[in-house]
Amino acid sequence: MTATVPTLAEVRQALSKSASIGPSATDEPATADSLSQAAVAAILRHREDQTDLLFIRRAEHPLDPWSGHMAFPGGHIDPGDDGPLAAALRETREEIGLDLGRSARHLGQLPGVPVMARGERLQMSISPFVFELLEEVSLTPNHEVGEIVWVPLAVLADPRLRTAFVYRRTGVPLSLPCVLYRGNKIWGLTLGMADDLLASVGAAPGLPRQG
Repeated sequence: MTATVPTLAEVRQALSKSASIGPSATDEPATADSLSQAAVAAILRHREDQTDLLFIRRAEHPLDPWSGHMAFPGGHIDPGDDGPLAAALRETREEIGLDLGRSARHLGQLPGVPVMARGERLQMSISPFVFELLEEVSLTPNHEVGEIVWVPLAVLADPRLRTAFVYRRTGVPLSLPCVLYRGNKIWGLTLGMADDLLASVGAAPGLPRQG
């Protein structure tokens, strides 16, 4: 099976046709309910005839349930944030030194996803926002980020590059889909959100999301 690799122009067009983001999703200040929510930025760039998606590898920390995992820049909504979009902008600036408001264009929002940690569903969901990088930037990871990795959409979209690994949940071995790229393992919620991005242009490999 050959991969259907979307162009950045196709992603831009698909997201422009999706349902608009209402004020409750982007503009309202954080409330007691929204403080249990999180937001992330899925950042695309086009260079050398390919489109890449930015991932971070979280720094190793014994108290972080996602320690060492691949993720998108983002985090919890803080009391001072004017909603999830503002949280995604702030967290991206803090984590990798990228001012999305100046250097990128906001393309749209993907479906929210429930948060899982060590096999347990938490009372939290993630709002993913998609951005197009408009210029070359110098990225500066903070202490929360172990590495910044640009992954070609061609890699994420190709079902032949999907593999699996065994994850133990409460002692039970589970075989979960993943993408291996330059020694990094993309899986779980992060792979699911990447697949949602591909699905917005009809290019998802068709694997079910695993948490």
